[in-house]
Amino acid sequence: MNRILLAAALFAALPAAAACPPLLDHRMKTLQGAPANLCEHAGKAVVFVNTASYCGYTGQYQGREALYQKHKDRGLVVVGVPSNDFGRQEPGSNAEVADFCERTFKVRFPMLEKSVVSGPEAVPLYRGLAAKTGGAPKWNFHKVVLDRRGEPVGAFPSAVTPEDPKFLAAIEKALKTP
Repeated sequence: MNRILLAAALFAALPAAAACPPLLDHRMKTLQGAPANLCEHAGKAVVFVNTASYCGYTGQYQGREALYQKHKDRGLVVVGVPSNDFGRQEPGSNAEVADFCERTFKVRFPMLEKSVVSGPEAVPLYRGLAAKTGGAPKWNFHKVVLDRRGEPVGAFPSAVTPEDPKFLAAIEKALKTP
């Protein structure tokens, strides 16, 4: 009986696992088809960006990757979500998108499967982001920054580059959130 009480006391003393914030409580797939549980990013600052391979903003992949590499050890994760919603600028398959990202930009940040990110058919992740930020993406490379609690600290339109001071300030704010 004492062992049971001791085990119960030890278990009660363990810190609770971080709860998954509602905006991260989604299961999707990666470009390679592997399961992706976004709850694995709980406690990190997260940037969601809808991407397209044939857009005037496609060069932003390079800046996103640099941002990810610079801050991933501080708890930043960039999550790309390819979409063909705007101008049919992501017509390829998931495999073709993955090949393009690797071959052209050496992307190492997580990339989810091609998804609808705007309108009534948007995936639940993007419906939740739109509800919390007040708007869905209007074009490719729209960015949403979440703090470590899973709350939005900023949403940025396509023209805002990864090097933009306002965007970088939102990243710093997200990283400093306990």
